[in-house]
Amino acid sequence: MSDLFPAPSPVPPLAEALRPRSLGEFVVQEHLLGPGRPLRLAFESRKPHSMILWGPPGVGKTTLARLMAHAFDAQFIALSAVLSGVKDIKEAVRRAEEALAASGKRTILFVDEVHRFNKAQQDAFLPFVEQGLLTFIGATTENPSFEVIGALLSRASVYVLRSLSNEELGKLFDRAAREALPGLAVEANARERVIGLADGDARRLLNIVELIQTAAAGAGAQAISGDWVQNAVARNLRRFDKGGEAFYEQISALHKSVRGSNPDASLYWLVRMLDGGADPLYVGRRLVRMAVEDIGLADPRALRLALDACETYERLGSPEGELALAQAALYLACAAKSNAVYEAYGRARDFVAEDESRPVPEHLRNAPTRLMKELGFGRDYRYAHDESEAYAAGENYFPADMPAVQWYRPSGRGLEAKIAERLAYLRGLDDSERKKK
Repeated sequence: MSDLFPAPSPVPPLAEALRPRSLGEFVVQEHLLGPGRPLRLAFESRKPHSMILWGPPGVGKTTLARLMAHAFDAQFIALSAVLSGVKDIKEAVRRAEEALAASGKRTILFVDEVHRFNKAQQDAFLPFVEQGLLTFIGATTENPSFEVIGALLSRASVYVLRSLSNEELGKLFDRAAREALPGLAVEANARERVIGLADGDARRLLNIVELIQTAAAGAGAQAISGDWVQNAVARNLRRFDKGGEAFYEQISALHKSVRGSNPDASLYWLVRMLDGGADPLYVGRRLVRMAVEDIGLADPRALRLALDACETYERLGSPEGELALAQAALYLACAAKSNAVYEAYGRARDFVAEDESRPVPEHLRNAPTRLMKELGFGRDYRYAHDESEAYAAGENYFPADMPAVQWYRPSGRGLEAKIAERLAYLRGLDDSERKKK
């Protein structure tokens, strides 16, 4: 029966069908593959070396590894860190030894999502990389500084791949449309919509084109417009890995935009995160952090407003509550900036961590019992409200042998300008009192 009715050959996905078969078809990552660039030189030298390709999804990491194996006439073994273990690594080593013995052919071991291998798994192939039996190429979307063991990192070059530009995605779309959408009139706004939905990811763009192909065939469509694309293709979330590198990059961008007093950039990154699926309350908590770290006493209202934004979101939810977060981000960006509180706390924390445990001076101790009073606790304490200007000039509130410190240094911006004036005045009173003694 199988001879009479052979099983049909599987049709590869468009992303696989259009995968570049030569370096000439690989039209992206010019900063690595342009004339005189490091990976171009590696291809031209025909001398493979171990490397880690770090970049977001869909930018050509796997394709580059395959092209290298072809260019170097090397055996290509691919492992997925999600599905593979030490047993698979040992099998790859065995195949590499056989290929070297039989034909002298070298082996490229490609490990996709290498950041998911634990230390023991990474250690398993390290000796064979050191021996030269394997040329290791790892692909990761995470920062290899944190996810790859030092011994392996020191033996591999790290290359950073970038998201595809709109121009590069446009070239890829034109090629994919010729292959998958022949006979269809594709309007310019449809092309732009697909490029926007792809969000720098070549694989996503090709998958969207394939979805359009299926939807157009089912609907008998003759022309494809931007609105047609939007209706036919379920809207994908923008690239946003809640536990990955993009998450921390965008939070960093939001924080730095607020610190830099740029309200429009702050709003942009806030919306990018919300659009990408970030937990709005997580974003709210980060706004609270910004209020105390970068604004502090220059505008104490910032902290209250950030907390109110979180509470408002908890009551209203999405999308109404997101407006409160936007308001808080804009206020924080426009507020006077000071990290004096942040710096003062750090100085005090560092001092206490290194210092001895100094006793509380007797005049600052409470004396709720007769014995404690007899021991002198609280004696000679000066109640500030009974003093002129409610300030006990010259009083010492530190341990007796504590060196003089001044951790809090007001910035002179916003409310802290007035705080600085007040502290300077009080220190003047202290100096006058000490001179009397």
